Amino acid sequence: MERTFIEDISEKFNNQKVLVKGWVSEIRALGKVQFIVIRDKTDNVQCVAHKDTLKEDLFNKIPKISIESVIEIEGQVKTSKQAKKGFEIAIENLKVLAEAQTPLPIDTSEKSKTLIDKRLDYRFLDIRRPQVNAIFRIRSKVFNFVSNFFDSKGFISINTPKITAGGVESGAEQFSIDYFGKEAFLTQSPQVYKQMFVVAGLERVYEIGEVFRAEKSHTTRHLTEFTGIDLEMGFIKDENDVMDVLDELMKYVLEEVKEKCKKELELLNIKIEVPKKIPRITLEEARKLVEKKGKKIMENDDLDAEGEKLIGEIIKEKHDSDFVFITLYPWEKKPFYQMKDSKNKKVTKSFDLVYKGVEISSGSQREHNYNVLKEQSKEKGIDIDKMSFYADIFKFGAPPHGGAGIGFDRLIQRMLNLENVREAILLPRDPERLTP
Repeated sequence: MERTFIEDISEKFNNQKVLVKGWVSEIRALGKVQFIVIRDKTDNVQCVAHKDTLKEDLFNKIPKISIESVIEIEGQVKTSKQAKKGFEIAIENLKVLAEAQTPLPIDTSEKSKTLIDKRLDYRFLDIRRPQVNAIFRIRSKVFNFVSNFFDSKGFISINTPKITAGGVESGAEQFSIDYFGKEAFLTQSPQVYKQMFVVAGLERVYEIGEVFRAEKSHTTRHLTEFTGIDLEMGFIKDENDVMDVLDELMKYVLEEVKEKCKKELELLNIKIEVPKKIPRITLEEARKLVEKKGKKIMENDDLDAEGEKLIGEIIKEKHDSDFVFITLYPWEKKPFYQMKDSKNKKVTKSFDLVYKGVEISSGSQREHNYNVLKEQSKEKGIDIDKMSFYADIFKFGAPPHGGAGIGFDRLIQRMLNLENVREAILLPRDPERLTP
């Protein structure tokens, strides 16, 4: 027989024979009747064995099968008012394909209380839990939704190097590696390359890829390796064009998740709310709003984690939106390549996107004029001509452009109300974790 996935079985299969394969999640022995709950990547189903109808050796074998063993079951689908799904499988034959050792190192039940660090040590077992499995089914779909969106908007997918000679971000946050006797670095951002290929004539580019930050941060929102969604677009009027694209992207992704991940969302007890129009406020306005709630932010300081959480709550109350763009960040705290605002040179044409009280994206209009860029780099104590790989990009006709980076892992975390960003990534890396 060919295998049938559990999610494809229904009451319409009544009296039909099926072959299911998967992992044992539960066994209940009740005298002359025994139950096995088998789970595959799609769902789980109850299977029933009757002493009177099943071979004696198979019937006696069932209570000895360990949880998480891999088995296959042949049997007939039978409608049942007692079964959770309205049907169950009456076992006719059973094979153990691989027996799981006992005891299990973590609790794989739906109500597991194993702490996250231990779960990550045995991630391959942890992901067998339906709720955890659902997170990564959604994540996989979001990856595709993001790609589909950018394709529909005329963006070109690019792949940029992850080993570089240097970047345009803070050197203190770079991982250095030995590259055949030379010092090289793991990329912190595809910033240089995004701009390069906009200037090269591709005009609109995006990448979904890994980036690295050597930050010794021990929080529920930071990682040393994470997945970034990066976009860059040429011939923009200003930073609002980039925010418009992000606004559309968030709506599109959430609508698609809401429509196409119903089963997973139900498992996780998540209700997706799609924003109508994401509000935009300046950092100065945000400061005033949080100050009214008792949170003081200094003039040139960004919102900290507490401030972001607070502004998220305020915007939710005022605008019924889980999202907010915060704009016009101080030049003093921003990289030299961001364009200064024409009305107020103390701020840049930049923004952050906050989702449910956590920043998930940062972006800006970039300075495309070589001479202005040279002056701005001097203000930051940088000689751009010593970064010829970057400076040359702007010497031969660079259009007005801007872009943003989105933390893919944070996006999933906030969307699914996960307590820790590590829940949203298969094998996270932080200052302590290098395995598995």
